[in-house]
This record gives sequence, structure tokens and C-alpha cells, in this order.
Amino acid sequence: MVAGAGHDLVDVVAAVVDAGAPAVLLREKDLPRDDRHDLAVRLRTATAGAALVVAGDPELAGAVGADGVHLAAGDPSPGDSAAGLWVGRSCHSPEGLIATATGGVAAYATFSPVFASESKPGYGPALGIDGLAAGCRAVAGVGSPLAVYALGGIGPAQAAACLAAGAAGVAVMGAIMRADDPHGIVRAMICELDAAHPTRTCRS
Repeated sequence: MVAGAGHDLVDVVAAVVDAGAPAVLLREKDLPRDDRHDLAVRLRTATAGAALVVAGDPELAGAVGADGVHLAAGDPSPGDSAAGLWVGRSCHSPEGLIATATGGVAAYATFSPVFASESKPGYGPALGIDGLAAGCRAVAGVGSPLAVYALGGIGPAQAAACLAAGAAGVAVMGAIMRADDPHGIVRAMICELDAAHPTRTCRS
């Protein structure tokens, strides 16, 4: 598997984990099942020290010792197949966030696209920071502890604004996968997030 800028996908994942990324999501839903299983095994090794989440397949997540499963907006609840796994869900509207927050299954949700994104086409206009803030307020309004992660078009110099809007953190794909220096991009974003919290210190 090859990521952008000619890098091997597993090498990119290892680099971003080394840079301090706390979690990695395996998408690659178009791979044949055996190939996806093999990739998941390789990523489980590459993510030592970070969480590994598998998109859409709780059985695969459990088989490779992943930490969680991520559901698309329209995926059914995974039921007992996700026992012991973190569960997350993709959301694209405040209503979707509220439904996820009150569904009693998911621990977190991604909310997208916050900004225009080549990686997340087809989900309507970008939410913007105001739209992100509205979604986070909607979750808080129902008294839910659901963690909302901003996704879509996010790179350096944008992450802190997402936290200020109420997001628990940011999820990044294109800015890392297309970078010549994925490690450096992740370090820059972690330092940006740390700067938004005076009690945290960035370690370059």
C-alpha cells in the first residue's frame, strides 16, 4: 500500500505514531478481506503505543487486537460483536451527532467536513468553525459525554480553532498522507494543540 508522496502506508503510520499521534484509523474498505486483514496485522505492530481503530468491521478489529471500530453514518449498531471495543461513528449534521450521543453505543464521533476536503467529498458544503461549534453545542445540550472530533480539511494552523469551537480533538488524513514529512506535520499539529492548553508542553 502506498500513501501520498510515494510513502509506504505502514511507514507513514509508524512515523505519525512516533511523532505522538494517539490513534490511527484503518479505512481501506475496498481491499479484499484477506489483504485488509494482513494490513491490519501490520498496522497493529506499527501502532504499538497508540490505539488502532478499524473502520466498519468489528470482527476484524477483534481478530487483530485493535482497540476500536469506527462506523459510517448509516452502519447499524454492531451489538455484541463490538464487545470490549471503543465504538465511534461518522456524523455530518447536528442531528446525526444527537442521535449518536443518545444512542448509548458510541464513545466518540467524527464530525465532517469542517473544511473543504479532497478526502471527504460528497457530504455537502463545509461546516466551518461555526458549524462545528453548533454540533458540539448540540451534544452538550443533551448532556452527553460523547467526544466530538473535527474532521475534513484540517491541517496545521487549524487544529487549535477546532478545539476552541468545542471539539475534543482533530482527525487528519489528507494533510498527513500527502505530506513529504508526515512526522513533521504531526509534530506541528501536536505543538499547536499543546499551545492551546497552557498546562501542556510541546516536546519537539
